[in-house]
Amino acid sequence: MFNALVLNQQDKKTIAAIEQLDESALPAGDVVVGVKYSSLNYKDGLAITGKGKIVREFPMVPGIDYAGHVISSQDERYQPGDAVILTGWGVGENHWGGMAERASVRADYLVPMPAGLDSRKAMIIGTAGLTAMLCLMALESTGITPDKGEILVTGASGGVGSVAITLLNQLGYQVVAASGRATNGEWLKSIGAHRVIDRAELLEPARPLEKQLWAGCIDTVGSNVLAKVLAQIDYQGAVAACGLAGGFDLPTTVMPFILRGVKLLGVDSVMCPFEQRLQAWNRLTELLPESFYAQAATEIELQAVPEMAEAITLGQVTGRTLIRV
Repeated sequence: MFNALVLNQQDKKTIAAIEQLDESALPAGDVVVGVKYSSLNYKDGLAITGKGKIVREFPMVPGIDYAGHVISSQDERYQPGDAVILTGWGVGENHWGGMAERASVRADYLVPMPAGLDSRKAMIIGTAGLTAMLCLMALESTGITPDKGEILVTGASGGVGSVAITLLNQLGYQVVAASGRATNGEWLKSIGAHRVIDRAELLEPARPLEKQLWAGCIDTVGSNVLAKVLAQIDYQGAVAACGLAGGFDLPTTVMPFILRGVKLLGVDSVMCPFEQRLQAWNRLTELLPESFYAQAATEIELQAVPEMAEAITLGQVTGRTLIRV
């Protein structure tokens, strides 16, 4: 038997409760993992509260990422005791996820734990950190180096934003953090932001082209904020877009793209190929300092997840939320 946070639907409302399940209830998979840690992401918040159409089938165990050790395996790539990480692939959406003491999954979805990481550190990084690294790699692929100018990070107080700031700072970039939470200014500087601006500056309607301010940007917000940023990117700069916390629309024009050669780079961590994932995880292990793990996460028990899920959908969570399963 094992404990799990289970989502059910009653009268079109999503109900989250801790249940004790038999291992026979696990979905089909090549590998059974003993989950040590998961994390709470914005998508998890939408799923648990029912505010977003994330879950397609009920009952569902949420949790789009987890880390732990292999209990049993039908795939020769993994043996009992191996440390592994899972992010993405629709887990926690259409396949039971990480907010449980046991998980069953396809071996293709797993990544071996890099040397230097453990389950706790891996989930402080989590899907958010992986996404941040993929965004940084996307900017690097366009030739944006630290000498090109300032890099803007929107949604800076969130999971992706906070890891992105740390990574960029480690590589010598001048990072500008955009946040709607004025009280987080000193914290954002402590993790690597050169300066902090108020998100309100990016919410005013964008003109087709504005003053060039940023060599590049990692954007987690979308909508009006992304439109504003695109109009302010330097000639031949780029934006790595990975989120839509502000909306999925994009009220812009083609002007930044055809007159300034601006590049809009879509970044997806859900279906990211294995080799790219492994490269990203190895770089995260190399780049993130020990101090990151001390200040970047709030740790909670499984029982506290529903309350924290509501908070993350309201923009009230700073940094990463680690779930000790």
